[in-house]
Amino acid sequence: MKKKEHIVKTVKPGSIAEELEIAPGDKVLAIDNTEIEDIFDYQYQVQNDHVELVLLTKDGEEVTKIIDKDEDDDLGIIFENGLMDQYRSCHNKCIFCFIDQMPKGMRENLYFKDDDSRLSFLQGNYVTLTNMSDHDLDRIIKYHLAPINVSFQTMNPELRCMMLHNRFAGETLKKVDRLYEAGITMNGQIVLCKGVNDGKELDYSIRKLMEYLPVIESVSVVPVGLSRFREGLYPLEPFTKEDAKEVIDMIHGYQQQCMEKYGTHFIHASDEWYLLAEEPVPEEECYDGYLQLENGVGMIRLLLNEAKETMEELYKHNAITTGRRKQERFPSQPVSWRIHTSGRLQRRSKPVCRGLRRMYMRSGMTFSENGLRYRDSSQELI
Repeated sequence: MKKKEHIVKTVKPGSIAEELEIAPGDKVLAIDNTEIEDIFDYQYQVQNDHVELVLLTKDGEEVTKIIDKDEDDDLGIIFENGLMDQYRSCHNKCIFCFIDQMPKGMRENLYFKDDDSRLSFLQGNYVTLTNMSDHDLDRIIKYHLAPINVSFQTMNPELRCMMLHNRFAGETLKKVDRLYEAGITMNGQIVLCKGVNDGKELDYSIRKLMEYLPVIESVSVVPVGLSRFREGLYPLEPFTKEDAKEVIDMIHGYQQQCMEKYGTHFIHASDEWYLLAEEPVPEEECYDGYLQLENGVGMIRLLLNEAKETMEELYKHNAITTGRRKQERFPSQPVSWRIHTSGRLQRRSKPVCRGLRRMYMRSGMTFSENGLRYRDSSQELI
């Protein structure tokens, strides 16, 4: 079997690699008699204070560089492929796949379906585990790559096979047991499809996933995203306001149980549910440190809190520098925009920040110098 060759793209100035005259175009073949599979093997091997680096120079000569250095010193090599391996694609045919719902004629790389556990660790991508081999599991455990983000969808094996259109999808849930036993931290995701994995199925999945606490730190429930490019795909329906309220009620019930028993909320509804249900987003402490922020869980709350902090700083700075509460650029009356659920914008005065109004569309919020409030309510949002 041909050895993997990892091509050097650049060498950092002043680095160990530059001192050893390693040059762009050279190929790394092995370190300490170990073939390098990807970036994780490389980083693991170069941590040692004594390293034997086998190279194939761009002139075709195989050489060995003996390196004595401080532990954890970087060699200063940047490779052409950052992962040092091919990206692994998804072989499922999920009924909710957003890539299948994209229009034709866009950039080719937008249609690439990744399902690579290494990208889960490096970039936070969610993986289905269906193309994760025992070798992959061994390496995750060996290098303690954590957290790993898992796209569960359901804990019902038969239903999972149907949703992923993969007859092995249910069996792969056993891989979660290996990660759990090894103490590999995980986060989970459930893409909720109306009439498929919601209702009793969602209730069952949450209860099963709670058995993996605290190794599974959090699970998010997100509504399926639907586009108009669904011809020939599985028939899915959008959720209604009433559906969203039911999902939120179920999740809040389990959050209370998890807080009482484990001291964490664990299961989270993504922000879309609260917008659809026209309900207030939870307070910051309900998000357990925003573990799934990039999955759309807590983004609105974070925005609101940061907006409030920014406004308070602006008014504080204004008072300090001018000796009064407002400068002329602020109107004498409280500044606010009122957003109705219909999307209609009512102007009460000059806006504090025009960009913020778009973020509050359909949220029923009032934004003013005195804070954010829900319409027709004296209760402050932040």
